[in-house]
Amino acid sequence: MKNALAVLVALVLVAAGTGWVLSAPTRMSAVDSALLSEGSPDRGEFVFWAGGCASCHAAKGAEGDDLLKLGGGLRLETPFGVFVAPNISSSASDGIGAWTLTDFADAMTHGTSPDGRNYYPAFPYTSYARMSAEDLGDLFAFMKSLPAVAGKAAAHELGFPFNIRRALGLWKRLFLKPAAVIAAPSGDGEVDPELWQRGRYLVEGPGHCGECHTARNLAGGLILTDWLGGAPAPTGEGRIPNITPGASEFGSWSASDIAYYLESGFTPDYDSVGGEMVHVQENMARLPAQDRDAIAAYLKAIQPVVPAAD
Repeated sequence: MKNALAVLVALVLVAAGTGWVLSAPTRMSAVDSALLSEGSPDRGEFVFWAGGCASCHAAKGAEGDDLLKLGGGLRLETPFGVFVAPNISSSASDGIGAWTLTDFADAMTHGTSPDGRNYYPAFPYTSYARMSAEDLGDLFAFMKSLPAVAGKAAAHELGFPFNIRRALGLWKRLFLKPAAVIAAPSGDGEVDPELWQRGRYLVEGPGHCGECHTARNLAGGLILTDWLGGAPAPTGEGRIPNITPGASEFGSWSASDIAYYLESGFTPDYDSVGGEMVHVQENMARLPAQDRDAIAAYLKAIQPVVPAAD
């Protein structure tokens, strides 16, 4: 009996130790870190709008220059609890002003804070992990040029077990996958490969479109086989639409329809953008026209998803 108890205790200790090791926050490798260099704020501004940073980190209802004041505070209500967007302004005490470029890149691509904590994936690092070293350097340069905003945002409101940050390390091992989601088209000549690749990068990376438009499993990980096929709204009210060629309405849009929608906010039927998509469309309108064309080319060439609810 004593021997069996000793074996059980040993197994528990081994399992606990293994879980502790596997849940540890990760950082960029020395090889990846060596690719980083502080870049151009001018180029970084385009990355900023593509990434939708102001949509979560500026004050609710902010317009004009106030969109560049990233004091956080937005409350994101989800089935897991309430996440509060942090201050990511250039404030050294309350924002990210004291961060290094490597700190920034670790947060963006590994979901790891400078002090070694796992970030919650309400911060869409699972998509930002696909960003290039050049874009990370450019974005950081732009972020440093923005106003410092005083004051820390409120803490997240999470119950057990979601308030255990360490456990997110195990979640990241399952769902943080920086590889491209969709394979490139076969090259039949119908799609410009370079334009499509740019669209894939923008949609799957900084644009993080899949974070809202793709359904999640019970653990909160994206179901990649239903990529961009629509999903319940995180707030529990309504549904975020299917934006693949298999969608009943969106699937009939041409590439030029999609590009025009991203620029103007008007659908082919002259309806206007609404809901949370308003912020996304306004951000996309700030990008070069070729980037909107690239997004449209990508969306028209991906695998159709026809969920039962569509």
